[in-house]
Amino acid sequence: MSFTFQQQETVSLLKQLVEIPSPSGYTKEIMDFMEQFLKEINVDYKRTNKGALIATIKGNNDTKHRLLTAHTDTLGAMVKEVKSSGRLKLSMVGGFNWNAVEGEYCTIHTAEGKKIRGTILMHQTTVHVYKNATALARDEQNIEVRIDEKVTNADETRKLGIEVGDFVSFDPRFEQTDTGFIKSRHLDDKASTALLLQLMKAIKENSWTLPYTTHFYISNNEEIGFGGNSSIPEQTVEYIAVDMGAIGDGQASDEYTVSICAKDSSGPYHYELTRNLVELAKKEGIDYKLDIYPYYGSDASAAIRAGFDVKHALFGPGIEASHAYERTHVDSLENTAKLLYSYINSEIL
Repeated sequence: MSFTFQQQETVSLLKQLVEIPSPSGYTKEIMDFMEQFLKEINVDYKRTNKGALIATIKGNNDTKHRLLTAHTDTLGAMVKEVKSSGRLKLSMVGGFNWNAVEGEYCTIHTAEGKKIRGTILMHQTTVHVYKNATALARDEQNIEVRIDEKVTNADETRKLGIEVGDFVSFDPRFEQTDTGFIKSRHLDDKASTALLLQLMKAIKENSWTLPYTTHFYISNNEEIGFGGNSSIPEQTVEYIAVDMGAIGDGQASDEYTVSICAKDSSGPYHYELTRNLVELAKKEGIDYKLDIYPYYGSDASAAIRAGFDVKHALFGPGIEASHAYERTHVDSLENTAKLLYSYINSEIL
């Protein structure tokens, strides 16, 4: 068995994924896409009541299982109020700073299935009118959606079908540069999802036999804290969250290596399993960084909190400007893909 990273195929799949709107709570379309993908590559799967997908590839050892998870849900918003002006007040879905989406184009998804375009702006945007615009807080009181329809009051907006509780998705603005960078919203965690899908496809196309039965858990509620924390097969002994590495001051992670997390806000990850990942990276010559994320949680830590008796660990591509307009590099995707391949062919601790 040998592994070759399919760079352009992976990037093309990632572009498809980020362009399907999927804020937490509004993930049917993206999960239907995943389901069709799994059917096409002939991988067995089941759908959970929460809407997640658990794909399973049997290995030589079917008594001890390992599980890899990535999440397809993203940040987004919901309509909190239809304002008297006809514009919309928003409520966050997931955790981000409002300034990270100020000026972004968006889509309002109505209950009837209409998609209405808009722009997220400060109410006091016009500098020729609002002298203190730069000093005002970017918050739910001042941020609003300017709808791209002829509306001047709440009744006109409601006649379009827009109502409180409608989901709002942010445009991803995907771009791949000649220098290997990938810029887009929602790389968290669709970059890792693309890698898991590509890994399953490679396993099936190459007829690789895995040493252990392996589950690929595509979760859809991670950004709100309860993604991959249920329906975990009872034979699972190792649980790996494949999620972004956070980059910033004091962090070791970068956009070119695979980031292995030793600890996040939930506490330390399983020490021996984490060290095993480090040793695999060293053995295979995979560029990696070991890091601690101070304000972070994953589906693996959610599973531990839910009481599952598994060894848990976390690694993934390094993502710059997380929960904003994100960026990574194809080198980071490749190094993460290599560690995934190495891990699924390793011995369980």
